[in-house]
Amino acid sequence: METIEEFYQNKFAWMPDNIRNEIGHFNVFKLEPFVGENAKSIPYKRRDYYKIMLVMGQSQVHYADRVFQVQRQALSFSNPQIPYKWEHRDTIRSGVFCIFNTHFFHQYGNLNQYAIFQPGGTHIFELTDEQVDQVAVFYKRMFEEINSDYIYKYDVLRTIVFELIHFAMKLQPSATLDKQPLNASQRIATLFLELLERQFPIDDTHRQISLRTASDYAQQLHVHVNHLNRAVKEITEKTTTQLIAERLVQEAKILLKHSAWTVSEIAYTLGFKETTHFNNFFKKHVSISPLQFRTV
Repeated sequence: METIEEFYQNKFAWMPDNIRNEIGHFNVFKLEPFVGENAKSIPYKRRDYYKIMLVMGQSQVHYADRVFQVQRQALSFSNPQIPYKWEHRDTIRSGVFCIFNTHFFHQYGNLNQYAIFQPGGTHIFELTDEQVDQVAVFYKRMFEEINSDYIYKYDVLRTIVFELIHFAMKLQPSATLDKQPLNASQRIATLFLELLERQFPIDDTHRQISLRTASDYAQQLHVHVNHLNRAVKEITEKTTTQLIAERLVQEAKILLKHSAWTVSEIAYTLGFKETTHFNNFFKKHVSISPLQFRTV
C-alpha cells in the first residue's frame, strides 16, 4: 500500500509539514505537468488515501479485477480498499484531482457508505462537456479555499467533497437507495455481503481469510445456516456458496495478475488446504488453470 507520504515523495519530492496533523490531510492539484510525454506510470496497488480525479483524454483504468475504458473525459473515485492503476496516461491531455485521508472526515461521516467507494460500486463516470464544466467549478472552489486564509476553510473543503460525491451519485438514478425499511431477509443478506467484503483485499498483513463457508458466516452472524441461505437466495437470487466462490475467484484473479505470490501462497491465503484443490476450484470457475491465467 502506498502511503500519502510516499505519494508526495514520488510525485513531487517534497512533503507538507502538516501531513499528519490532527485535522487530517487534504490537498488539490492539477495533473499538469504530469500529462502527455511527462506522464508518470502508476503501478497497480492500494493507497492509504482517497482520490477524486477529473481526467480529460482517453485512458484505461484497472479497478480490482475490472477494466474501464475512458473514451473522452471522466470523473474517478478511488479509496484505500480497492487497488487500481491507470494506463495510457500519455493520452491524457489535462485534469485535476484532490486527495485526502480517512482522518480528514473523522466525525464528519463514513465515506464508505457511498456506492462510489464500495467494491461493487461504480468508480468511473464518463462525462459530457456540460458535466465537465460543472465538475470544474467544484475544483475551482477547492483551489480558492485551500489558498485562502479563512480559518474554517477545511470545513468548506469537506462540504465541496460531499457535493462532488453526490453529483456523481446523481448520475446514476437507478443506484439511489431504497427508502423502504429493510425486511429480515434484506438485513441478513446485507450483513453477509458486508462481512464477505470485509475480508478483502488480502495483503501482506492479512495473509489468510478466516471465513470460507456458509456455516462460518452463519456462525459469525449468529443465525442458522439454513436461515442465512434462504435470505441470501431470496435477495440476491444466488446461493451463499456461489457468492463466496465468486468473491474468492475475483481475489484470486487480482493476486495472480498483480502480486508476486506463488500459486501455493495464493491458495493458502484464500483458505485452501491443498494447492490442487485451489487449482481445481479456479479451473472450474475460469476454465483455465491459475498459471495459464497468470500468463494470459
